[in-house]
This record gives sequence, structure tokens and C-alpha cells, in this order.
Amino acid sequence: MPSTPPPLPAVRVAEGPLGAGEPAAADSHDVIEVRGARENNLADISLDIPKRRLTVFTGVSGSGKSSLVFGTIAAESQRLINETYTAFIQSFMPSLGRPDVDALRNLSAAIVVDQERMGTNSRSTVGTATDAHTMLRIIFSRLGTPHIGTSSAFSFNLAEGMCQECQGLGRVSAIDVDELVDVELSLNEGAITVPNFTVGSWYWQTMAGSGFFDPDVKLKDFTPAQWEDFLRKPATKIKLGTHNITYEGLLVKVQRSYLGKDLESMQPHIRAFVERAVTFTACGGCGGTRLNPAALSCTIEGLNIAQCSAMQISDLAEFIGGIKDESVGPMLGALHDTLDSLVEIGLGYLSLDRESSTLSGGEAQRVKMVRHLGSSLTDVTYVFDEPTVGLHPHDIQRMNGLLLRLRDKGNTVLVVEHKPETIEIADHVVDLGPGAGAAGGQVCYAGDLAGLRRSGSLTGRHLDHRARLRDQVRRPAGQLAIRGANLHNLKDVSVDIPLGVLTVVTGVAGSGKSSLIHGSLPRRDGVIVVDQSAIRGSRRSNPATYTGLLDPIRTAFAKANGVKAALFSANSEGACPNCKGIGLVYTDLAMMAGVASVCEQCEGKRFTPEVLTHKLRDKDISEVLAMSVTEARDFFASGPARAILNRLADVGLGYIGLGQPLTTLSGGERQRLKLAIHMAEKVTTYVLDEPTTGLHLADVDQLLALLDRLVDDGNTVIVIEHHQAVMAHADWIIDLGPGAGQDGGRVVFTGTPADLVAHGDSLTAQHLRDYVKDTEA
Repeated sequence: MPSTPPPLPAVRVAEGPLGAGEPAAADSHDVIEVRGARENNLADISLDIPKRRLTVFTGVSGSGKSSLVFGTIAAESQRLINETYTAFIQSFMPSLGRPDVDALRNLSAAIVVDQERMGTNSRSTVGTATDAHTMLRIIFSRLGTPHIGTSSAFSFNLAEGMCQECQGLGRVSAIDVDELVDVELSLNEGAITVPNFTVGSWYWQTMAGSGFFDPDVKLKDFTPAQWEDFLRKPATKIKLGTHNITYEGLLVKVQRSYLGKDLESMQPHIRAFVERAVTFTACGGCGGTRLNPAALSCTIEGLNIAQCSAMQISDLAEFIGGIKDESVGPMLGALHDTLDSLVEIGLGYLSLDRESSTLSGGEAQRVKMVRHLGSSLTDVTYVFDEPTVGLHPHDIQRMNGLLLRLRDKGNTVLVVEHKPETIEIADHVVDLGPGAGAAGGQVCYAGDLAGLRRSGSLTGRHLDHRARLRDQVRRPAGQLAIRGANLHNLKDVSVDIPLGVLTVVTGVAGSGKSSLIHGSLPRRDGVIVVDQSAIRGSRRSNPATYTGLLDPIRTAFAKANGVKAALFSANSEGACPNCKGIGLVYTDLAMMAGVASVCEQCEGKRFTPEVLTHKLRDKDISEVLAMSVTEARDFFASGPARAILNRLADVGLGYIGLGQPLTTLSGGERQRLKLAIHMAEKVTTYVLDEPTTGLHLADVDQLLALLDRLVDDGNTVIVIEHHQAVMAHADWIIDLGPGAGQDGGRVVFTGTPADLVAHGDSLTAQHLRDYVKDTEA
């Protein structure tokens, strides 16, 4: 067990409600001093945060936790570190502005371990991200037979080791020509259906004016030579009018322009085209292993490096532990420690060849955490964003142990978290609130756990709150059958999901919950999956545009002022011409990092001065879009706008801004935004994936009430969830396990929560039993 740290340094907080106020000056450098923080909604707060301790920041969504921890403390630490580099080096770094704070003292280097996806580079895997694959390559270069060379000979990212057919990607792409052209048409008639190739466009002019074929001839009548030039001719210099330009065959152009780019960074219509026109299959040359024949010929105890990388990490750890050779003893030990850490953190079900881009936000955060567990650095500030996301209560205990290990190495650990299991291990708690948005941004409490319980703050009052088992569960109106499910680790699973009730699907991380539900239900009639994935759209997109709320708002402004509704769209006539309605001006500085600055003409309001003269009850359109959902509900007392706003409030998004960019929303917020939209549709079955993500303890009851309302309206609600409150509130539970990866993939229990508590023997049963005991205490 981690050792108990010495007592906290004496930090006196001035008297005030709930212990808030101006902290007294500390006697040493043992605290991070925050003075006058005003970033986002922070209300000029000051506090001291003990160093080399575990501090948990709590509060409702939108209370200012992230603004304090990430936007102020971590941001300033990273900005100051960047300033130590030369001007030349800084020119390649993003420009970081100084947070809105009077003073920050005694900062140490901050390492942010967040839930951001680990990029979409298909060459990045769990093995490369943790350096486990590098260590495995070294071991194979020393112990593998036959000996084929150094560790680079086993790398799929280097020419020495990669499969030449797929260039180390493990898959090859094929383009469906029928998705690129309509052979019944000529070029002049618009035969090319690829985005940016419309008749008259520059790309089209290059094709039509190349002279290699007649633009009036239908494509189906091209000669074989013309068809080859049209599709596959390599880059060739031609003269178009007075211009010397480069011509490429259509397939060559599409391959170069679209397939080499990150799919998620593409504009929505181009991404849709690529997904429709391009198929990926396993490389026939390497069988998807990414490596050349020489690398695959080298083995240790009968296994090559690709087979080791494809093993479940828990099994690979056992395999590595059985290798005894003192010549690489330290490397074997280091690799075994890394693999053990991945198992301990609840990721033993992954494999080293798993692409980083396929990891969930919670999995990505835990993989990043493993990088730091073996680090020799001390006195570092580690910043975590809800590290328990996606974790079963059993796994949360292990996560807590890792957080304590980081602290016991002499580091400062700052954690934004809602789960009581993690709040309870804190040395120090900072509770922000009391509400969200303009109603938050204040320190409601700062001190130890016992003091939090006595504080009377919202978090303190709900820390020991428990949802009770239902006195009476609903009776199902039928069954939704799943038969012979074998996706990923599922072992021929057959199960019936009751209709017309609230069903919770649970089990440890990696047990097969998502594989069962997402692999079996989304394609069925009436089923809507509401997940936390990124919302596709441009940087103009916001809750008002995404939900359709902007339409009734524009109509109301137009009617009140006797003008066209298009004036009140930042994507149309009313947009500021300087920033094109974005509110920011993006400057490309070539070799240096791009800079985004507030538009000087509209001052970030996005509209022309003329549009802002039109008012609706003394508010212009930019002022309305700056409102929170709660404020807008008071402004729009009735009508279609009020109906949409009510749904946003029902899902717990009353604090978000109508014009807030969608890119600033968390995964949980994105999920609730999607749910608000689907609530207006004709849906019979809702599938929700961990809807408690990002929810404060006090908001979980509101979520449960919402789920009840959906079921009582005649819908079926299926929730993948780890939160015991949601399990206890369910009508029916499907528990998968008993473990993760190969140790999971089976249904270990189906029945009511009461039956699970009374008779279950799974990890879920044990934790729900303890949870229910607390409600009875």
C-alpha cells in the first residue's frame, strides 16, 4: 500500500462562508498560490493548493474546475516552460496566452494527462505510445532466432522492418471508381462526382483542358488509352491557356489529396466521400502484421514479434516473465514493469498492436498515465481530468492506487473528479460552485475530506448520497433478442433485452459491453445510439446551430425587425466580412504556428454592425447567442425555441452557452446534447454509453429522473454504465465478464438489481452489494 504522507503544511484560510476567502500567506514554498483567478467564469478567486499532495477538485459541471486546474494552473506552467526555449524553437510552438490571474506562485512543471484521443496516426499503437514495442524490438534483436539485425529491423515505421507492400500500415486501400465518376456522362456534363471537381472548378478545368480526351465524350466511350490517362496518368506538365500546370489522373489525384490526410480533420462532405469511396483491407503481403518477411521469421520460444504484439497484454506479461536471460535482464524487467502497469491500470485486455486512435478517451488517458509511472522525474505537477471515466468500481480502486503512487514519488497530483471513491482518497479537496456558469466560479470549500462533509456545500451534502433499489421494477413489454454475438472478445453470446424498461449493461472495462450493444443493436429499426463521439461540423458549429435552435431565434429577430432571417446567421448574409462570421481571424504564419485572434472589426460578435442594430426585446443577436441555456429559457418564454431549450435543460446542459463552439464540449456534454435532439424524434429504443460521464453527484439524480421519463413515455432505454446509482435504479441488469479481454465476453448475470445483490457473485455484484449496504446504514 502507498505510504501515508506527512501532515499537510499549515495553510490558513481566512474566515468566510464555507471556508472560502483570501488564503493567508504560507510560510514556505509548499503550496501553489493562486491569487485573483478570473479565467472564464472564475470569480476573482484566491486559494492555496498543497504541493506533493493529492488534491481533488469537485463541483457541478461548469462550476470552474477545468478553468482553474487546466486553464489557469497547468496553462501558466506550460507557458512559462515554453518561454525558456529560444525564440527559434518557440516559433514552432503554439502561442499560449497568459491566463487571467493576478499571480501564480511556486508552480512546478505541469504534465496534463487528459482524455483527448491520442491522434489519428495509424502508425501509433499502444506499444509505440508506451515504448513497450521499442523494448520488445530490442529484446527480439538480442534473443530472437535467426538473428536478423538491430531493433530497427523489427519496426514497421522504418524501412528496415516495414512491409513494402503496405508501407507498414498493415492494410491497403482500394478506391471504388464507380464512386468517383458517372460513366454515362461526359466531363462537360459533370461526370466527375468527387468533391471539388464540379464543372467549372479549377480541378475540373485541369482535367477537361488537358487534351488527353474530349470533354464532350461520355466516359464509357473512352478508349483504353484515354481511360488510363484519365484515371492513372502520373504527374505530367501541361499548358492550360497561358498557364503551365501539372496534370494527374483522377485516381492519382484522389489518392494524393485525400487518402494521405487525417480523416477527422476533413470537412464533413469530403470525409463522407472518402468513407463511401475507399475501402481498406488487410495487406496480403504481411497479413496485417505490418512487417516484412525477415522480421516475421525471427522468433523467441516459437513466437515472432507480431504474434507477441497481438497477444492480450496480460498474457504477454506472463510470456515476458518466463524469459530468463541476464544479457537483457534490465530490458526484460523494464518491459515487464510497463506491461504490469497496463494490467494494474485496467488495460490488460488491450494488445500492443491496438491502434491508438481506436482507444476511448478513458483508455487513452490511462495509457498516457503508464508513461509517467516509471518516470524518474519528481516534484512534477500531474493534472488529471476525470481519470475514472469508463472504469468499473473494481478498476477505480486500482486507479486510486496509481494516483497515490504518483503522489508518493514526491509529485503534486491535481485531479478533476466526481466519483466519491476518488474524492475520498484526497489529501485536500477544493469544491467550486455553488452553481454552473455565471452562478459558479467560487471556492465553496477548501480543506480535508471530513471538513467537506461538514461544509454544507452541494458536494459535501451529496458525498454519501446513495440511490436505492427500486421497490417495484417495471414489467417488460417484450424482448429484443441478440443471438450468437461474437464481435471482438464475445463468446457466442445470446441474450434477451427486455422492452419498455430501463436496462443497465455493466461489467469491468474490456468485458465486452460495448461490443455486445454497439455490435448488435444500432442497425435495428427505431434504435438510436447516443454516444460521446465528436460531433462532426466546422468551427462555426455551436449548440444553437446543431440543435436547430438558431432557426426560431432568427425567425423571431426577423419578425420583430421586418427584415430577412438570413441576416441573423453568421454563416450567411449577416456575417462579419472580415472573419466570415467566426469571430476569430486565423493567421497562417507558414513555418511558425498559426495564430487565432479576436476579429477587430466585429470584436468577436461575428455579425456586421448593421445586423447588431436589430434588437429583440433590447438584445441583439450576438447577446442572445452569448446567453446560457438557462438564461435563454427566461428570454424565450414560449414557442419552438423554448421547447428546444427545455430539452437542453432536461439533459443537464443549462449552463452551456448557445454560441459556445462544439469543440469545447466534453464527451459527456456531447452525448447529452445529442440526446436532447433525439428526444424530439420518434424513437423507441435509446442506447446510452456511460451518460454519467462528467456529472456531479447531485446531477446523477436528475439523470435518473430523465431516464425514467423516457421509459415512462413508452421507450426502451439501454444504458452501458458503471455507476452504482444507475445500476441500483435499473429494472434489469445484464452483467458481462467475469474479467476483461479473453477473460470476459460472457454474460455472467441477467436479472433485477435486487437479484444481483442477493445472489450474484461477480465483481459487479460485490460492489453493488456494498453500495446498497451503505444506503441501508
